[in-house]
Amino acid sequence: MRRITVTNHVSLDGVMQAPASPEEDLRGHFPYGGWAVPDSDDVLASEMSAGMGEGGAMLFGRRTYETMAAFWPHQTDGNPFTTFLDAADKFVVSRNPNLDLPWQNSMLLAGNAADTVAELKQTDGDDLGILGSGDLVRSLAAAHLIDEYVLIMHPLVLGTGTRLFGRTYQRLELTRSVTTPKGVIVAYYRPI
Repeated sequence: MRRITVTNHVSLDGVMQAPASPEEDLRGHFPYGGWAVPDSDDVLASEMSAGMGEGGAMLFGRRTYETMAAFWPHQTDGNPFTTFLDAADKFVVSRNPNLDLPWQNSMLLAGNAADTVAELKQTDGDDLGILGSGDLVRSLAAAHLIDEYVLIMHPLVLGTGTRLFGRTYQRLELTRSVTTPKGVIVAYYRPI
């Protein structure tokens, strides 16, 4: 059986929207895109690279897949994330059975997210990692399909934006944490 791990940047008030760039996700006229970038440092990069070294497949919601597919396959700067993401199997959850998936190694899971992911989770294969994909995370959390959360908590409060958990009730147990020099806490949680 495959495990599912969610890895997401969040503000202290739980916002996950548009951590990487101003244009990443403008829904609701979100004004703070790129909020996570100033907190990058070598400790955070090392912690995220360690997770890449474990390999695995990726699981995306449609919107996050389209954003990632428009950027990562076109990077030529030698970034190790490009190599990892290009090589990984990418499962994309969508209600649209005709969704075009141009990025190599991409497979569509058409239908209800909780149902299609529950079926995938029961198969043999690599563990699954989720980046972004807030709607998908909330759906899978409500169905108790998430095995681990890696929350990259930044020392800021945004006050607006899409929150990772929304109205989901979830008790978590801290299994490990790392604090970076810039005050980012990388916390590893498992649902209990």
